[in-house]
Amino acid sequence: MTRTESEVGELYMILRDRKKLASILIVQDISQRELARAAGWKSHSYMGRLLRGEAKTVDAEAAVRISHRLGLPLEHLFLTVVSEKTGSPVQSERTKRGAKKSRPAA
Repeated sequence: MTRTESEVGELYMILRDRKKLASILIVQDISQRELARAAGWKSHSYMGRLLRGEAKTVDAEAAVRISHRLGLPLEHLFLTVVSEKTGSPVQSERTKRGAKKSRPAA
């Protein structure tokens, strides 16, 4: 069965390292509020949750805006994930290789 456009899940981004993001904000003298505005958010509370590790995901548009504001490539800050329509994430090839288990011989 081939996938149709209606079978594709959501695209979202996972913050790779919250401490790295916090360090970048300090070095570049950017506040949480300023970065939250750049992400297109009305409030800075979610940015605070990301920096404290209470949240890990952002939508793709916010991730692109954050990376652009910080002047960094998107892949330095975020991992890209596409969820299946059922809600389970699709594994990347790298993850699949690392998660292979040995199977008993038949």
